Amino acid sequence: MNSITIQTPDDWHLHFRDGDILKETVPATARCFKRAIVMPNLVPPVTNADEALAYKQRIMAAREENSQFEPLMVLYLTNKTTSADIKAAKDAGIVAAKLYPAGATTNSSAAVKTIENLYPVFEAMSEAGLLLLIHGEVTDQHVDIFDREKAFIDQYLEKIVDDFPSLKIVFEHITTKEAAEFVSGADDNIAATITPQHLLLNRNDLLVGGIRPHNYCLPVLKRNIHQEALRKVVATGSSKFFLGTDSAPHEKHRKESDCGCAGCYSAWSAIELYTQVFDELNALDKLEGFASHHGADFYGLERNKGKITLVKEDWVIPEEIMLPNGNPIVPFFGGQTIHWKLQS
Repeated sequence: MNSITIQTPDDWHLHFRDGDILKETVPATARCFKRAIVMPNLVPPVTNADEALAYKQRIMAAREENSQFEPLMVLYLTNKTTSADIKAAKDAGIVAAKLYPAGATTNSSAAVKTIENLYPVFEAMSEAGLLLLIHGEVTDQHVDIFDREKAFIDQYLEKIVDDFPSLKIVFEHITTKEAAEFVSGADDNIAATITPQHLLLNRNDLLVGGIRPHNYCLPVLKRNIHQEALRKVVATGSSKFFLGTDSAPHEKHRKESDCGCAGCYSAWSAIELYTQVFDELNALDKLEGFASHHGADFYGLERNKGKITLVKEDWVIPEEIMLPNGNPIVPFFGGQTIHWKLQS
């Protein structure tokens, strides 16, 4: 197959950041995605409906002329979040709330320290129909970083799912065999997003031949048995798994530093790289569901009306992109040749 046409896809997990960088990140995403779930871990975080709507307006203002791109906004949960905050968010059109264990990823220091204290909030979310998005890792220092996703399932996620059977939960950017198995075996209210980096890479791509900071993300890349488990599960076409890039921009000097930031900026190549993965798996017939159907269906939103076409054509992802502030950013797979291209 040398081309494939699918319904216009959505990105169910990404980071735009804020300020002038929106002039880069919003158009880069809107080139192929109609909608995107926007992560709320700004500084300060987006913790109430008014802040979410103000952030949405800044994103809308960064769209190119005539763009129909739609940001879908998310509330950042803290131990101070109340049931009233959830009701106000639902009334304002916010679609979900995000659970970050404190310290789990970029800008998560204000996040949840005692998950059980949020149970009244989870109950309010269940009643309101607001989805719970979870960064599923423990942050205990004694737990190995490669085991933190499994530990979160065992310590917290199984109990949350049992205690709130009507709450829709997205286990975000899963990275392990155990997470894929948990979601596959759970009821229909549990789904997961999977990133391009976790389908394409494993921890060898981070550590062998020297540390490669532009492949550093959180949750961190795992060993190849976990990568293969993720590739296997997307090839099944299961509706419980859908596209979420976790595209996360950081300036080059912040990645290439003594304490490099976590995140892969994949907006420039994500749909092409996903297509390459599905082609490698002889599962191109499953791409449209993963990219365009399953996420919309799980969120209870209409599927998009438009179409995009990808063609089998080699091209090179730019080595660097210049941000509006004059600093460069290295896109995911920057400088590498990939084999599928979005048709203009």
